[in-house]
Amino acid sequence: MKKSISLMLRLSATGLLAGALAACSMGGLFGGGNAAQNQQLQNATATPAAVAQAQTNALPAIATQCPPIRVRPGTEAMFYYGNGRTGDPKALQYQGVIDETSRNCVVSNGLITVNMGVVGRVLLGPAGTQSTVNAPVRFAVERDGQAVFSEKYSIPVALAQPARSAEFVKVLENVAIPYLGGEDITIWVGFDTK
Repeated sequence: MKKSISLMLRLSATGLLAGALAACSMGGLFGGGNAAQNQQLQNATATPAAVAQAQTNALPAIATQCPPIRVRPGTEAMFYYGNGRTGDPKALQYQGVIDETSRNCVVSNGLITVNMGVVGRVLLGPAGTQSTVNAPVRFAVERDGQAVFSEKYSIPVALAQPARSAEFVKVLENVAIPYLGGEDITIWVGFDTK
């Protein structure tokens, strides 16, 4: 019994000593250390030269002005009619619509790298019997009025019965655009049925 009490007292003393040593070693993390140095860091201001140097050596930064992504007017929907009966609602086989667009950007080394995406739907019309439809979607990027990227993608959309509609998603990654800052850049997306 005496041995177990002695052992417990030694363990308790060892635990208290370890806790005290740990608290001493963490003083700098929790505001301990030299108060004058802490105050100096809190009131420090960087010179413009120091900020420029830090920006040069920094990792790629998220662009503060990511170009907008827009649906090109007239390309937000597509319609496919059968037997040359364009415009006849009863002859509509399927239609597609663009629901959402998204993009994000990273600027580094004179380039803006864009990831862009679109979400849309294909819906069967009254005359539609298709089980798969290809949605022709074009992504384009204009920089100061000049096309710097343009690609058309044929996105297969499975229309499983009994559903008469299905969603599609297309994401492009790492589209690099020359970027110095201040350029007028627009990302366009839409159906391209030509």
